[in-house]
Amino acid sequence: MVSGPGAGRLTAEDWIQAGYALLADDGLDALKIDRLCGRLGVTKGSFYWHFKDMASYRVAVVEAWARLHDRDRSHFGDLGHLPPRERLAQMMASMLGERQWALERAMREWARTDPAVAESVHAADQRVLSAVRRAFEDAGFDAEDAVMRANATFAAGIGFLHLSNAPPTAGTARQRERFLDLMIKR
Repeated sequence: MVSGPGAGRLTAEDWIQAGYALLADDGLDALKIDRLCGRLGVTKGSFYWHFKDMASYRVAVVEAWARLHDRDRSHFGDLGHLPPRERLAQMMASMLGERQWALERAMREWARTDPAVAESVHAADQRVLSAVRRAFEDAGFDAEDAVMRANATFAAGIGFLHLSNAPPTAGTARQRERFLDLMIKR
């Protein structure tokens, strides 16, 4: 990302990253052209060079988030060689990692009021749920139990995300581990 005013020509990705930062720091209400320009130290003309209007910018942010989310979760399919318990721990850590913590919360809040964002979040959630369900099936649970445990694990992960007022700590990591021990137990 451009490090400050006059540091070079901004790209659409720079604007999207600034939007992520505003969303994560201050929520959806902060996602305004003036705030973005202030964060990047540029004029509105730069914004309009890349985006037709705020609506097209928001679409770009949602689409970029979906791609980022998919990239962050793409390795879930490569974890099949790990024991199911370890696979679940890595998936949960990835979903609740410090890098995603604030932006994930902001996108879920945004999804409550915007159907396009809700659709994007839902699609991403379904891909994660599928990987979690597979891990429970690989741990020997029948299909019905695997679905129930995957749903509960996913819901708990979202709960961990929203209950916390700060990025994850060692204490929250221990809680997640204890939770997974409960879920994998027969």
